[in-house]
Amino acid sequence: MQNNSYQLGFEYEQRAADYLINNGYQILDRNFRSHKGEIDLIALDPNRCLVFVEVKYRRNNRFGSPGEAVDARKQLRICQTAVRYLKGRPSAFRGQCRFDVIEFCGNDLHHIKHAFEYRGC
Repeated sequence: MQNNSYQLGFEYEQRAADYLINNGYQILDRNFRSHKGEIDLIALDPNRCLVFVEVKYRRNNRFGSPGEAVDARKQLRICQTAVRYLKGRPSAFRGQCRFDVIEFCGNDLHHIKHAFEYRGC
């Protein structure tokens, strides 16, 4: 079962990456991990804003939207991981950042830009 969940997650992350690329984004990293957590996709948007993207999938909205699963605790972990990403690349980026969620409910994709603000570590 875990293998199927992993494969499903990979497929939806790939769909999210394809969507971003088709909308002018450049994918910089996938599944970036630190001891604080993981960020599914890291991209530059067409305006050169660095975007940290969490991808969430649910079959339906029976228990809420997929994006609702990105609660305060998850947001903090994403922010802490983003700091680790930036510290490892001190000269690579010096501009705006934002946190987005791409949610899939069934096959419907919804891109939530500025899904949450940076939470200090």
